[in-house]
Amino acid sequence: MDKKKNGIPKLRFPGFTGAWEQRKLGEVVKRETCQVISSDNNPSVEYDDVVSEQGELNKDVLAKHSVKKGIQFNKNHILYGKLRPYLHNWLNPNFKGVAVGDWWVLKPKNDIKKSFLYALIQTQRYDNVANISTGSKMPRADWNLVSNTNFAIPSQLDEQLKIGEVFSQLDSLITLHQRKLDHLKEQKKGLLQKMFPKKGEVVPEVRFPGFTNAWEQRKLGDISKTKRGLTYKPFNIDNTGIRVLRSSNIKEDTFVISDDDVFVKESAVNIPFVENGDILITAANGSTNLVGKHAIIRDIPKNSAVHGGFMLITTSKEYEFLNALMSSNWYKKFIKKYVAGGNGAIGNLRKNDLDNQKIYVPKKDEQEKIGNFFKMLDSLITLHQRKLDHLKLLKKGLLQQMFV
Repeated sequence: MDKKKNGIPKLRFPGFTGAWEQRKLGEVVKRETCQVISSDNNPSVEYDDVVSEQGELNKDVLAKHSVKKGIQFNKNHILYGKLRPYLHNWLNPNFKGVAVGDWWVLKPKNDIKKSFLYALIQTQRYDNVANISTGSKMPRADWNLVSNTNFAIPSQLDEQLKIGEVFSQLDSLITLHQRKLDHLKEQKKGLLQKMFPKKGEVVPEVRFPGFTNAWEQRKLGDISKTKRGLTYKPFNIDNTGIRVLRSSNIKEDTFVISDDDVFVKESAVNIPFVENGDILITAANGSTNLVGKHAIIRDIPKNSAVHGGFMLITTSKEYEFLNALMSSNWYKKFIKKYVAGGNGAIGNLRKNDLDNQKIYVPKKDEQEKIGNFFKMLDSLITLHQRKLDHLKLLKKGLLQQMFV
């Protein structure tokens, strides 16, 4: 028999027995409503100040110097974002402040530990109840419903504390890895600015030792060959066959194979297969900010995939260098200038516009060094991203196993 049906979690600390109690949330939690004005010593916290699903601030709220009205909170409170679709906003503050906007400020009563409550509001069970919302234009979680819903809570405060400590430590570890990842991304961003020439210059600010020659102006089409993707009909789609690469196959500048990939019959393919080392580019998308994103195709079986009609493939001998160049400021400005979109129109990147762009490139051996350097940096970023994703999956699993 499923232990959870008996009020017992699947995973439990040794020494604790007996079923958890069913308690209405409103019996163990008080919702604060006292309105105050924010100040430098009583800073405001708004939705935009909190990283969704991470439970931490993304800025120094003490530096905001804003004067806004909201609900007073302190270290003993928990902030929970009640606005959909942002129900994954929450904060465990270690300071006194003012919650501005659609927050519930929750104060645990004596028979529930704050750390346990903070983990509880992140469970799927709580999320399901909070998503039964009121309102149509801006749906919000219904406090009357949530507060009157029964949740399983251990009666022993020691057990609550132990569970809370597990998730507090896990959150700290996730935050640490997130900061390491963010730091690496910022380093890459800074190096991309310094290792490629600025506008009007022919040499970069930072170079590998031994290279002194000016970079040469070329058209991008001179160093790479760009090809449009496959156009296919709905009846060409099959459960197996040839994989069609789309925008979803590019995640954070990294090529990924997706469970949602589309396959077409081999008879529908009338363009060359993609190869490892090709650079996959999103050429058209309803979200204009996704147009131009790119990644090097890696570790894909030969003759197994083509790129879709809304994608481009560009091929170059020095593809590692070209991929890094396409992450530099030059490419970002090009995309911003040449990609049409807005007012419901689909953003579109034209092959000819890309081919005709003037760029600066060094000699082959310097291209190799730059390309290999950013390949190494990208591998490090990917490694840290995988560690972070693993920790988040671990937390998700433990929330399922350690709560009823």
